[in-house]
This record gives sequence, C-alpha cells and structure tokens, in this order.
Amino acid sequence: MIHAILLQILLTHGQTPDEAKALRDQVKANYTKHEFLIPMRDGKKLFTSVFVPKDDSTTHPILLNRTPYSVGPYGIDNFRDRLGPSPFFQKSGYIFVYQDVRGRWMSEGEFVNVRPHKAIKGPVDVDESTDTYDTLEWLLKNIKGHNGRAGQSGISYPGFYTAAGMINAHPALKACSPQAPVIDWFIGDDFHHNGCLFLPHAFNFMSGFGKERPLPTRLGGRLSHEHQTPDGYQFFLDLGPLANANRKFLEGKISFWNEMMKHGTYDELWQGMNLRPHLKNIQPAVMTVGGWLDAENLFGALECYRSVEKQSPKGNNILVMGPWDHGGWSRGTGELLGNARFHQKSSEWYREKVEFPFFEFHLKDKPDPKLPEALVFETGTNQWRRFDAWPPRNSLPVRLQFQEKGGLDKKDSSPGADAFPSDPAKPVPYFERTTTRMDYDYMAADQRHASRRPDVLVYQTPPLENDLTVMGPMTVDLWVSTTGTDADWVVKLIDVFPADYPDLEPNPSGVRMGNYQMLIRGEPFRGKFRNSFSKPEPFTPGEVTRVTFTLPDVCHAFRPGHRIMVQVHSTWFPLVDRNPQKFCDIYSAKEEDFSLQTHKVHRGKETPSGITLRKMPN
Repeated sequence: MIHAILLQILLTHGQTPDEAKALRDQVKANYTKHEFLIPMRDGKKLFTSVFVPKDDSTTHPILLNRTPYSVGPYGIDNFRDRLGPSPFFQKSGYIFVYQDVRGRWMSEGEFVNVRPHKAIKGPVDVDESTDTYDTLEWLLKNIKGHNGRAGQSGISYPGFYTAAGMINAHPALKACSPQAPVIDWFIGDDFHHNGCLFLPHAFNFMSGFGKERPLPTRLGGRLSHEHQTPDGYQFFLDLGPLANANRKFLEGKISFWNEMMKHGTYDELWQGMNLRPHLKNIQPAVMTVGGWLDAENLFGALECYRSVEKQSPKGNNILVMGPWDHGGWSRGTGELLGNARFHQKSSEWYREKVEFPFFEFHLKDKPDPKLPEALVFETGTNQWRRFDAWPPRNSLPVRLQFQEKGGLDKKDSSPGADAFPSDPAKPVPYFERTTTRMDYDYMAADQRHASRRPDVLVYQTPPLENDLTVMGPMTVDLWVSTTGTDADWVVKLIDVFPADYPDLEPNPSGVRMGNYQMLIRGEPFRGKFRNSFSKPEPFTPGEVTRVTFTLPDVCHAFRPGHRIMVQVHSTWFPLVDRNPQKFCDIYSAKEEDFSLQTHKVHRGKETPSGITLRKMPN
C-alpha cells in the first residue's frame, strides 16, 4: 500500500503549481462538488465527496472510490486536481464519488485494518461489503442525473475496498476493477511473505498510517518515522530484535504494530483478513489489474483473479498484468523501472485502450473492447500477450535441478550438498543501494552484489540457444538441513545477460549491463512454517528436511545467449526481518537468540532440490 501523501506525490509528479491550478480549474468548470455524510445500516455516517457533471443533457454512471487515505481537499469550494482513474474518464463524464472509509479522516465509526468480511450478518452488522452497498443505495436515491449503473475501482488499500465491495454487490454495481488489492496480509501481501515480515514496509507504513484517529478530522500529519539517516541497512540492523521498535521509536503508540507483534503465526487475526474465501458468486464484471514488478501487492492481484475465477465460474472475470511497480499503470508512461527497459509506453496504452474502454462498455454501452481473459505483458521480448486462461493452457512444467559446481539443468543431479553460512549479524542485502524505505526498483535490480557473497548459493544454466518463455507460478522444492532450529529460505529467479549486452542509453546510474543479473522473481519462506502457517515446527539440527513453496507468477522470455540463474540464501535485509535461526517467537526474540548457523541444500535422486517453471512451447 502507498501512504496517502506518497500517492499524491506520485500522481502529481512533475506538476507545477500553475499546472495544478489549471487542472483544478478544469474540474471546477465542468463539475459541481457536493459533500455528504451518508448513513450506514448501523447509523454511522461516512464522509463522501461527490462530483456531478454540469452537463445534464444526458445521464451519467457513478464511479466510486473508497479510501483510507482521505478524500480531501475538504470543503465544497476546494477541488481535486483531477477526477477518475485517468483524464479520459473526466472528459467522458461520470459522477465521481470519493468516500473516507469507516473510522478514517472525516467518517464516523471505528477503523479496522483490512476489516474481515462477515459471511453471516444480522440487520445492523457491517463490513466493507455492506458499507459499499449502503453507499450506492443512498447515492442512487439522492443524486440526480445518474443512469442507474455504478462502477468501482481503487489501487492497493482502495483495491481491497473494491474487491470487498463486489461481494454480495448492489445490483447497480456493474463493473469493478480491484487494482493491486490487499488480499492476504500474512501469506503474500505487503507486510508478510510466507510468514516473513517485510520490515521497512511494515515499519514505515504503520509508523505513520497506524496512528490513532479518535474523532473525525480533516488534518493529516501522519508521516512515517524520521530515520535521520539514508542508510536503511544500518538503521534496521541497529534496531536489533523487533521488540526494540517500540522501545526505541514507536513508544507503543501504534496499536496495529502491537497487534502484529502478538500474532506471529497465521492465526485467527490473519485468517479473518483473508478475503479469498469470500470472492464467490461475484456478479459485476471484474478486471483485476497488477504489476509484475509490484513490490507490495503482486500476490493480491493474482490471488484476487484466481479466487474469483475459481468461485465464480460463470462470471465475467479478466486479468491484466503489466511491467509496472505498485500503481505504475496509473501514472507515467510505463517505459522503465530501474534498469529494466520495456521500449513502449505501457501505462499510457493501458489507460487509453484497456481501463477506460472496460468501464465505458459496462457502464455506458460503448463498443466492446473485446479484452481477453488474460492480457499480460511479456518481459524479455517486451510485448503484450493475450490468452484465454491464466496460466496459459498450453504451458508445460519444466523442472530445473540444482547441479554440482553451480549447474542448473533438467537432468538428475549427482548426490551431494551445498553448504553456506548464515549470520544474522551480517545479512545479505536485498539491494546494492539500501534506502530506509522498501525500494520498488529492487524487483528488477542487479543481483551481482549477492552472487559474489559466500553466503549465497548460485546455480545457472549454460547460455540458452533458443528463447525459453516462462509463464505462471513457479514451485520451489528444497531439501535442506541446518545446524540451527529455524531458517529462512530465499529463492530468486534471475536473467543473466550476455557479456556483450549493450549499456543503457541514457545511462544515469552508470551500471554496466554486460553480465547483468536481473531479478525476475524472488521470494522468502520462513522455514518453521513448512508444514503449516498456523502451527510452526522446529528443524532438527542436521536432519534433511523438505521445504516447498510457490513463487508468484512471471511472464518472461529468457532470450538466446542469456542464462537462467537461481540464487538461494537465508537473509534478505532489511527487506525481510532477521530470523534468529532459533525456533522461537521472532517478534519477542532477544539479542542472545540470534546466532550464526550453517545451512545446506541437498542434491541427488533422493533429495532433488530445484525449481519448476511453466514453459511455453517454442
């Protein structure tokens, strides 16, 4: 999720005050602003800004965005710089509705993070589904000039509210686009990946967003912690055990951080937040949008699509995945991320040719854009691909096994084991530059800094003779042992460029692209959860144990002359919190619980460690 202030900066990047005023003047010239406190079924009222087109020669659909990040600026004479997901919507004419969700900013009630859905409700029981329903019911009865249809969209946290809003949807809600939605905060979204805490993201976001709001307010001031250093690696290393966060910085004032620290397993708290089981019998048309390079909610987009597809088989459900970071489709051109180049304006194309026509078709009866079941961008060759299913029906599994001397091949490997040390005091950095935030660029960053370390195992193929295109999720199968009783396992899929690969033009970073090791996908797994995220188990020191997990989907072509590399290590800092490598509650661990251990990845017919990709036919 993006903090509200950061999101505002991203959406107005490069905008001068005069340009912002000109945009506001356009909104004022064409829309009338209203503000309402809309009553919910339990009597609480939610603050809602409504922008109605001054053109009353025709009726207009409603387009709803529900947010915890403020609908401001507040006041009927204070206008937003722009309306809708893109300028196409503002020009076309919609009734734009922005709502502060329950308990945030100017809305009444109690805010609950990722409020659990209630499958069984009484007359005054509420969740985000009922709040959406009640909002639309009120708008349809009280706002003039609508055409009886509504749509909803939102990115990140607002994406969660969009996904929740399409459950037991109001009959008028005809089209929804959950974009990078939060779906499961323990398994794969934002703060946790396979039980591992994404430390800078959780700490920075909650230190600002998590501050209490006792009463409705227009005031912001919810900035995250001031680190007083640009060196995130050292800042979080100096933090020490996670229990120190309150003692040194947060002072116990962030209630949800305190709640997280009490719930280190996939217990009733996190299970209640899991939206996937409730995404069934969905009636509106759904277009889930995500980015292959989204460091926050890649998992959420993929799982939202999968859950609706599985549980609403007769529904209209499509997936769009582009070469974007978090929300990158909503801003900029989409031509690059860090050192990755895509050679086309993917974001601009999406906004004009995909998002806008989707809503126009379902809410205004405009021409059908004939979008496929899955519209996905293939990195490597940098082209859009259209499929009637995701993953593609003709994709086939191919297993690459770890070989001796760092080889990676389809053949069986000879028996043996590759050992490496893992020292929590000297963890492997996730990025060669370590800022205090979670740097989005890490999703396509060079991995040479890691492959040169003795605590990182490296396996790679010879240079490829032909294209190898992989699409869909990947399965990691590790046979491991450790001298400790717990360990994290980080597995990364990497595209190794040829030695003569040309440098970027322009090349502001000065990085040399020959032998560049581009991260395609990386994911950690907390070993104690290998059999259950709810019931962790220790490792028996020295005993060979199987650890399997799934890497989120990719759509990437490894070109001729490139190599496929897989790296395996146990720390990924400060992106992932440090595992003491002792079986314990990590959130209450003490300094003396952390120790250096030796891990092994085993090879051979009986212990075939490797990774299974889904390959497209040549």
